[in-house]
Amino acid sequence: MSALFAACSLSRPAQVPSPPPAPAVPQPTPTPQVVGMASWYGPGFHGHKTSAGSIYDQKELTAASIAFPLGSRVMVTNLDNGLSVEVTITDRGPFLKGRKIDLSEKAARIIGMLNHGTARVRISLISKPAGSREVGAPLRYFVQVGSFSEQRNAEQLRSKLAAYYADVHVDRLDADHRRYYRVRMGAFATRSAAEARASDSARFGLPVVIVTE
Repeated sequence: MSALFAACSLSRPAQVPSPPPAPAVPQPTPTPQVVGMASWYGPGFHGHKTSAGSIYDQKELTAASIAFPLGSRVMVTNLDNGLSVEVTITDRGPFLKGRKIDLSEKAARIIGMLNHGTARVRISLISKPAGSREVGAPLRYFVQVGSFSEQRNAEQLRSKLAAYYADVHVDRLDADHRRYYRVRMGAFATRSAAEARASDSARFGLPVVIVTE
């Protein structure tokens, strides 16, 4: 009997432990990019207020675009010569069909497109404000009724308007090494809806602006 049990034990296959599952390797998130024509804007707009509420300075590294949210940092690469520059989106534009970004005079000079006026570029997102729309998502419309450097002033205006509108809020924006507190209503899915709100809120005598983001 002992010989029989020994034979049975010898014929039993060894139990090999299963190897642990390989750890999942996180896949890098693709960097949102836009490829298209760039132009630049300078003297005619220098010193004017931007959509972000700052004053446009053609000697700073900024740009205007509707492809990226205001306050976004993007890398713009001239595809003709490989030169790149990092800029902050502080304004809306360009408004000529087929163009994706308007660079400041300084940014255009850095990537070698100042004399030619336009260049085919790749625009890569570096960062964007929290809560802003994704690149490529449908545009949203806001009714902006004030932009302040002091949060207290923005909150006072918000409190006043909150008695009339449920969607009024203070939106913080960091641009050009400054911080702005913007009092806004929305977002609205269509420009016509934003225009209706702008018309209604104009009775308060505020500097009403429709902002596209």
